[in-house]
Amino acid sequence: MTFIMKSALFGAMMFLTATSGVFAAESKVDLTAKEKQVFQEMKKEIPAEKIIRVEDFKKIVDEVNDGKRKAYILDLRSAPEFYTFHIEGADNIHAGHFYTIPRHIPDADAEIYIFCRTSHRAFYIAPYLQKFGYTNMKIVEGGILAWVKAGYPVVNQYMGKFTPKYEDFSKDYSPDYRETGKYRVREFHPY
Repeated sequence: MTFIMKSALFGAMMFLTATSGVFAAESKVDLTAKEKQVFQEMKKEIPAEKIIRVEDFKKIVDEVNDGKRKAYILDLRSAPEFYTFHIEGADNIHAGHFYTIPRHIPDADAEIYIFCRTSHRAFYIAPYLQKFGYTNMKIVEGGILAWVKAGYPVVNQYMGKFTPKYEDFSKDYSPDYRETGKYRVREFHPY
């Protein structure tokens, strides 16, 4: 081996040794805690008057479905979640495609109610909608989970309109039925 090759090899080994501590330090970051911090920051961007209780939202949904009100009921859940069941009259744009909302709702003053499963995704998307220029957008607190807990009906193409019974899976769902396997990442997983 030539002196230049030995020097290059030595330099590469020194670089890897020096940077291994940097990469090791990065892996010690509690990413779950950071996500919670970012979520709280996003949530603070939404004024309290832009958050609506599910009971008030139910009245609005009824008015929209009765043709007495023009508003968008926008479900941000994924397609599999939406087609499992959804609120009658709801539109669906997956949270990951929120950037398409201006193409579908070009009126900045349109009355828009956004929700997802728990309102977590909605609180991430709402600040962007405000930045886009939407002035009359509200988040449904608790999402469709709050809707189901309240005993309100949902629909799907197979069963029509029905009222599901809410189950607290952390208490009622048997671990014997949990799916197991070599799964690493899933966009949506029910348990």
